[in-house]
Amino acid sequence: MNLRQLFQQHLAPTSPAPMNLEMVRAEGVYLWDASGKRYIDLIAGFSVSNIGHSHPTVVQAVQEQAARYMHLMVYGELIQSPVVSYARLLTSHLPTELDCVYFTNSGAEATEGAMKLAKRVTGRTKMIAFHHAYHGSTQGALSLIGDEYWRRSFRPLLPGIYHFPYGKEEVLEAIDQSTACVILETVQAESGVTAPDPTWLQQIRKKCDATGTLLILDEIQAGFGRTGTLWAFEQMGIQPDILLLGKALGGGMPLGAFIASKDRMHQLSYQPVLGHITTFGGHPVSCAAGMAAMEVLLSSGCIDRVKEKEKFLLQTLQHPAIQAIQSAGCWMSLQFASSTLNQQVVHQCVKNGLLTDWFIFAPDRLRIAPPLTIEDEVLEEVVQIILRSIDEVTTA
Repeated sequence: MNLRQLFQQHLAPTSPAPMNLEMVRAEGVYLWDASGKRYIDLIAGFSVSNIGHSHPTVVQAVQEQAARYMHLMVYGELIQSPVVSYARLLTSHLPTELDCVYFTNSGAEATEGAMKLAKRVTGRTKMIAFHHAYHGSTQGALSLIGDEYWRRSFRPLLPGIYHFPYGKEEVLEAIDQSTACVILETVQAESGVTAPDPTWLQQIRKKCDATGTLLILDEIQAGFGRTGTLWAFEQMGIQPDILLLGKALGGGMPLGAFIASKDRMHQLSYQPVLGHITTFGGHPVSCAAGMAAMEVLLSSGCIDRVKEKEKFLLQTLQHPAIQAIQSAGCWMSLQFASSTLNQQVVHQCVKNGLLTDWFIFAPDRLRIAPPLTIEDEVLEEVVQIILRSIDEVTTA
C-alpha cells in the first residue's frame, strides 16, 4: 500500500471526501506536496499559523524545550517554566481581571472548562448560545453549536442551552438571574466571518452585569491579531469574564486555554478538589512554541498591517460571480451562488496552487485566512489565482 491508501485505511475519516494531499514540507506561507508542487496557504491551518509555518524562532523553542523535558506530570502540579512564562505573557496583554490561565489541549476543551467554571461560579445551569456558532465537537461544546444538522445525530446533549440569532436583540430578554453564562464568538467564524455591531455586544455585556451572568467570549479563531488587534474584543468596547483561546495559541502545536480572574478560577480547586483536570493540557513544548510565536507576532508589526491587507483584498477581489464578501481583518469569506459552485472554485484554487476551503455553516463561501505575515506580492498572487480559478470554473 502507498501512503494515500494507508491514510484511507487506518485513519478515522472526518468526511467522505478529504483533500488527500500528501504534504511533505511547510515554510512561511507555503506548503509543498510529495510531487514537489507548491501551494500558498490561504487558511493558515484554520487560523493556527498566524506567523506562518516553521518559523525558525518557534522551531528553536520546540527543539530546546524538548531537549530539556517534555511531559512530566498532570497539569497544575509541578512548576514548569514555559507554562508559567507563557501564562504571564498572555495575561500581561489582557485586562487586569483576566489574570489566571488554565491551559488545555485544544479550543474545544477550553470551551468545556469554561462551561464548568460558569456553572461552578454562578451555581446556575442555564446557558445561552447562538445560531451558527461553533465552539468545538466534544459533547458539551457540541451542545452549544448553533445548527441542528450537526447536533441531531448525537442527542441527547446537555440540557438547559438556548440558542438565539447572532447579532439580534431578542437574546437580551432571555438573559436573567437563572443564566449561568452567555457564550459567543466575538466574530463568528463558521457562518462566514460575521462581525456584529459593537453596540449589540455592549448591550449583552450590560445585561450580563445586571443579572450576574458570566460573558464568555470565544476568540479561538479571532484572537492573536486575526482581526487587526491582538484580541477582537478590543474593537468592541467590552471585555469578557472568561476568554477562550486556541488555534494560534500554540504556534503550530496543540494548545487551548480558558482565562478568567484568579478568584473565579480558584473555585475549580475545591468542592470538589481537582474540579477540572487534564493530563497533557499546558504541555511544556506546546507552551514554549506558543510563547515564541506570540513574541514574534508582537514584535513583527504584522498586526499593524492587517487592516491595510484587508482593504487591498476588498478592493481587488471583484468578480461577477462573487455575490458578497464578509471580512474582519485578514479573515474573510467570498459568497457564491451555491455551495456547488463554491466547491468547484475551491478545488480549482487548489489545482492552481492555492489551498483554501469552505465554512461549516456557510458551504457557499470560500475561506480566506492567510498567515498574517503574508507579503504584499504574495497577496497579489492570491487575488490573481482566485479570480482566474473563478473564470476557469464559470466559463468551462
